[in-house]
Amino acid sequence: MSLTTLQRCLKSFPWLSHGSIRGSTFKVPSQRQHKSPLISTRTFSSTSSRFNWLAPKRGHNEKNRKGRPRMRTGGSTKGTTVVWGDYGLRMRDHDRRIAAKQLQIAADAIKMRLRGQRYRLYTRVCANIGVYTSGNEVRMGKGKGSFDYWAARVAVSRILFELKGDLHEQIVRDAFRLAGNKLPGLYEFVRKGDPPVMGITKVEAGTTLEEMQRPRIKLPMDVTAGRIPATTPP
Repeated sequence: MSLTTLQRCLKSFPWLSHGSIRGSTFKVPSQRQHKSPLISTRTFSSTSSRFNWLAPKRGHNEKNRKGRPRMRTGGSTKGTTVVWGDYGLRMRDHDRRIAAKQLQIAADAIKMRLRGQRYRLYTRVCANIGVYTSGNEVRMGKGKGSFDYWAARVAVSRILFELKGDLHEQIVRDAFRLAGNKLPGLYEFVRKGDPPVMGITKVEAGTTLEEMQRPRIKLPMDVTAGRIPATTPP
């Protein structure tokens, strides 16, 4: 008896569905149930999922403007000192836009140099700016172009990487030197506790934050004119 015929009999004689005929019990075979594929879901947790610092979560739905790195002119020194680690890598020449691929290569260079060591690497920047390019020999006025890669706007005197661990300082210096060679621009090695930087001026001994934030005094005309070099004395 086929499976389909047996199911029709059960519909016609509902008393057979109890599985007993003259004191004997049996199991009614059923059709194979196709289980839905397992969906990789994340269980509830108070911590956030792993953050990808080389691409934003929102994607490239809207096109970003080219823009420029933000230059803090109100006296802020945010992002110029080491916070979590013991050593850091800081940009010191000029603000620029760094591609996510370049940041990844620099991070890999640090990991390769410190392979086998016990340390923790912190990233202080994230690539959240989309860069759009057009093809070769495309006339002007044909749109912004298609998405090319993610990049990060890094201001001057900004910390890019921090490192914490039981390592010798010379080993960390060498690792950051290799990372700086992979990145565009000039970088410097900083330690935890080094003075912050406002713009390109270090707030250290002899230079206070209040002194740099005070308004400039407008000098009289005769004083400012006397500063101009001349070939003959007045």
